[in-house]
Amino acid sequence: MGALRDTIRGLTQQHLDAGYSVMGQTLTAVGFVANTVPNDIRVLELPCSDVSNAGVAVGHALAGKRPIYIIRYQGFNAFNHAFICSYAAKSKAMWGKPCPMLVRGIAMEGGIGPVAGSSHHSLYYRMPGVSIYSPMTPMEYTQCYQDFMKSDDVVYLSEHRGAYGNSDELLDICNTHPDVVLFPISITRFAAMEAAIELASTGISVAVHHVFHVKPFMPSESALSSLANAKYGGVVLDDDYPDGIAKCLAHDLSEATGAQMTTMGLETRTAGFYRDNLPPSGEQIIHRIQKIVSG
Repeated sequence: MGALRDTIRGLTQQHLDAGYSVMGQTLTAVGFVANTVPNDIRVLELPCSDVSNAGVAVGHALAGKRPIYIIRYQGFNAFNHAFICSYAAKSKAMWGKPCPMLVRGIAMEGGIGPVAGSSHHSLYYRMPGVSIYSPMTPMEYTQCYQDFMKSDDVVYLSEHRGAYGNSDELLDICNTHPDVVLFPISITRFAAMEAAIELASTGISVAVHHVFHVKPFMPSESALSSLANAKYGGVVLDDDYPDGIAKCLAHDLSEATGAQMTTMGLETRTAGFYRDNLPPSGEQIIHRIQKIVSG
């Protein structure tokens, strides 16, 4: 199927060819958003200097153009989510007028500017009318797009540049009686897999159940069974601050199974620019699990 970036670019081209809208902020400035946007004159490029861009996308959605709206850095959600949450997500319920739009929020890490630090998907989590996905593979992204085209709601895709070169599907590691169960979101899914494999070589059994459809969160029966039988409970991993979605999902999982849950995410300090506040690494996950197991 090729890399994830190829899937995104191909679906975007398909969307344009079907007569729908694609727009976003400063798309051509640095390589068409990691080569996920086609070089097509029909793509509407909006300036980062204007905070009303999301309102333009909402207008296209109300006109039936089902826009793909690209937020170049998830930190820009600070001024984009107001239009999306306060109007698009409410339009169908309040006025009977659906406002379907696909919002791409893109995360990345490192010393690259204050708005580019990691994921900010928790901003959308509490608002009814918004579905949240975090696709890291080509098949997952295709499913997201298909689900969006069948719906009339707002769909938010929490993407990560670190996954754009990935061409492999991420399969759960299923253990019926593990020591610990991991529920990773976004880019932490790759680190979780590495940690589980490394820990298995030391005799610690770790199950991994990937969180791809973040909202509504519907863990599989096998995931719940694995967690209910886990010796030391589970950990929700996120590329966002842990006081948001991660704690909400941890609560839901604990309530459903009675298992002890904890979370890992960004440290509670500024992310981006000269401060490296990174998502949990494989090494950090291993250290946390070893600490849990050792008591």
